[in-house]
Amino acid sequence: MTLSLRAPCQTQYRFFRISIRYLVALLCGLLWASASSSAVQGRDLPDFAPLVAKQAPVVVNITATQSSRLVSPLQHLGEDAPLPDWLRRFAPKGEQSPAPDDDDQATGSGFIIGADGYILTNSHVVEGADEILVRLSDRREFAARVIGRDKRSDIALLKVDATGLPVARFGNPANLRVGDWVLAIGSPFGFESTVTAGIVSAKGRSLPDETLVPFIQTDVAINPGNSGGPLFNLKGEVVGINSQIYSRSGGFMGISFSIPIDVALDVQQQLRQYGRVRRGRIGVVIQDVSRDVADSFGLKEPAGALVSAVDPDGPAVPAGIKMGDVILRFDGKPVADSVQLPRIVGVTRPGSRAVLQVFRAGAVRDLTIVVGEFAAEEEDAAPVAVNVPPPRGTNRLGLMTQDLTASQKREFKTTGGAVIKQSSGVAARAELRTGDVVTAVVARGKTEEVRSSEHFNSLVNALDASMSVTLRVQRGDAVNFVGMKVPSTLPGGKR
Repeated sequence: MTLSLRAPCQTQYRFFRISIRYLVALLCGLLWASASSSAVQGRDLPDFAPLVAKQAPVVVNITATQSSRLVSPLQHLGEDAPLPDWLRRFAPKGEQSPAPDDDDQATGSGFIIGADGYILTNSHVVEGADEILVRLSDRREFAARVIGRDKRSDIALLKVDATGLPVARFGNPANLRVGDWVLAIGSPFGFESTVTAGIVSAKGRSLPDETLVPFIQTDVAINPGNSGGPLFNLKGEVVGINSQIYSRSGGFMGISFSIPIDVALDVQQQLRQYGRVRRGRIGVVIQDVSRDVADSFGLKEPAGALVSAVDPDGPAVPAGIKMGDVILRFDGKPVADSVQLPRIVGVTRPGSRAVLQVFRAGAVRDLTIVVGEFAAEEEDAAPVAVNVPPPRGTNRLGLMTQDLTASQKREFKTTGGAVIKQSSGVAARAELRTGDVVTAVVARGKTEEVRSSEHFNSLVNALDASMSVTLRVQRGDAVNFVGMKVPSTLPGGKR
């Protein structure tokens, strides 16, 4: 019998090699598992690109122009008029009022809710506008008219003369969860079709003097120009209208608020039907129920809305509601706190009957009330508006021009053209300015070289209302083509 002997060092060496192999295999397995986990996590992150590609066409850019000039009623007062110091500091003086051709513009966003041209946006975007221009994602432009506005909810319904438009789909804001991804598309600072994303930060937020809207709070970047644009969920459904931001700088600071789409759709339906929004009221002043108040009243929980005053001429008196009552339910809906009651009552149709459950003197009782109607909101008082007509000689594009001098013709190396003296209206909005030289007019597929100022005005005034026109303009050594639409009204408001 032959015995095979192995030295101890050889045995240890073999064990070492086997251990290294196992260690390498273990490390490879861990790396593979980590890579797989990262891939899974990567797949869990939302892919916004398909949503944006499909839903961006329903979003529109809105430019609202207020051409009327505001003249302060204090301007006729002299320097020695008895005004308080704080008012005098802000009162316009002398010739410091805006020039009559400087139109005030507001830009915002909106989205299409009807293939026949109905559009939703914020009321503050189009407030006081004399002219509203809606631009689609395919760069088509339409003049819009206001069907109705509701300042309390900050909703406006617009209409353009178009058909076959893409239409937004709507989701249920009640299904949103805090932490859900949401996305906004709009025109912040005029940058059209800008996409920003974030999460739902809170639901049912109330803002100062804004008790009728249960705002959706998000951390989606919203800036001036986003107002009125849609807030989408990951299904591509509109769940809100971007309305306000909390900011100390005027720009985005991580907190933005959107109007739930169900609130907006109810408002727009009433605007179509009545031209205004009818809201219910019961004629009480309410406050929160704190823990101390609940304990002293004998309530098990600090819930409901405590009636601190009753309107003697309101619906609450015949219903038997008294000061000190705690309203726990309204029309079958629980009232968790004083913020919820105005929202529930507000959406109740005036004239309808509702049952209130109130807590009084240690007992719960039911009262029946006929809901009244909230008074229609009047427009805020404003200074006297004076509509200053454009200067004589202004054509329908808002341009006053003159012939080029001999030196200007040499400078611009041209024998014709019309130099702009003053710009207003659509021309000013197209950023045409004094000193620019118009050398050609392009319309109906034909280019006309401009021979003189008179020739230019004749070409412009022969154009049809609302048709597109392009001007070839020379500014210094640069030549640009500037497109615009011929307004439907002539200077001075004539059609």
